[in-house]
Amino acid sequence: MVALATLTSCAEEPKDGEGKGGKGITVGLTYTPNIQFSPFYAAAEKGYYKDAGLKVTLRHHGAAEDLFGALSSDKEDVVYAGGDEMLQARAKNVPVVDIATFYQKYPVGLIVPKDSDIRKPADLKGRKIGTPGPFGETYFGLLALLKEGGLSAKDAQVQNIGFTQQAALTGKRVEGVMGYLNNDAISFKEAGKEVRSIVLDSGDAGDPLVGVGLGAKEKTLDKRGEDIRKFVDASLRGLRYVMDHPDDAIKLSEKYVPGLRGDKQRKNARAVLKATVPLLKTDQGEVGVNDPQTWSRMADFMYNQGLLEKMVAPEDAYDNGYLPKS
Repeated sequence: MVALATLTSCAEEPKDGEGKGGKGITVGLTYTPNIQFSPFYAAAEKGYYKDAGLKVTLRHHGAAEDLFGALSSDKEDVVYAGGDEMLQARAKNVPVVDIATFYQKYPVGLIVPKDSDIRKPADLKGRKIGTPGPFGETYFGLLALLKEGGLSAKDAQVQNIGFTQQAALTGKRVEGVMGYLNNDAISFKEAGKEVRSIVLDSGDAGDPLVGVGLGAKEKTLDKRGEDIRKFVDASLRGLRYVMDHPDDAIKLSEKYVPGLRGDKQRKNARAVLKATVPLLKTDQGEVGVNDPQTWSRMADFMYNQGLLEKMVAPEDAYDNGYLPKS
C-alpha cells in the first residue's frame, strides 16, 4: 500500500468499527492509521457496518508483520492488499481471493524533477532510479515501466533506497524515484520541490497490474459468503461517501488518525484525497470491479518477470460475485 513516512514497530490496537453486537469481521489495514483508509473509517462512523448487521474491527498491521500472516492464521477475515500482492500470495499457496478492487488505476509512478530530461519509459536506460526495495507496488510498477520502454531492470541502475524517496531525489543520489501518485508526489510538492510523474500507459492494452483491494480466503468465502457481501457493500458505500464528501471524510477520520486535527495535517489529507479519488473509479465511474483482462495480463507479466514462484490461474484469484448487485 501507500508508503508512509512513519511505520509502527508493532500492530496497532484494533478499533471497533461500530460498537457492540453484530457478526464480527476483522479487516487488516496495513501499517499506521492514515487518511488512505478513510473509506473504512467513514463506513464505521456513518453506521454502514452497523446497518449491515456487522461488527467490524479495523486492525492496523505493524511494519514487520507479514501482509497475509494474520489472514492465514484466521486472525483476520479480510485484508486490504494489492491484487499483485494477492497473486504472489496465491503462488505461495495462500488461497486469497480479491473480492473488490479499490484502486481501479495503478497508483504508482516514476517521480522526477520537473526539468528532468526523462520523459518516457525508454529514457530510463542507464539512469539511476530509486525504489524502496525489490518488493511491493513501487517495484512492480518500475518493472512495468521498464517493460513499456522495451527495457529490463538490468538496463537501468536500480537502487534500493528504503522509504527515503524525497531525500534521495532532492540530494541527487538518484535521477528518479518510484512513489505513490497520491502520497509521495504530494510530499514533494509540500516540500517545495517541483516534480512530475511518469505513469503507466493504460491505453488500449490497459494496466498490467491490479491495485489495492479487499482479499479473503476461499474458506472464509465458502463459510461466510453473505457476511462478506454485506461487508463489501458497506465498505464501498464508505468509498463512495469519501469520493463525494472529502472534507467530511477527513473529519470522520480524526477519531482514527492521530494528529489529523492540525491545519497542516488536514491540508495534506485534503490533497491526498483529491489525488486519490480519480484512481478509485473506472472511466465508466464503476467502483470495486475486477477486470478479467487486467488480471490475465498481470499473471503473465508477473510470471515472466520472475515475481511469482509458480504460474497462477488468474481467474481463481478474483471474484466479482461479492460486489453489490446494481
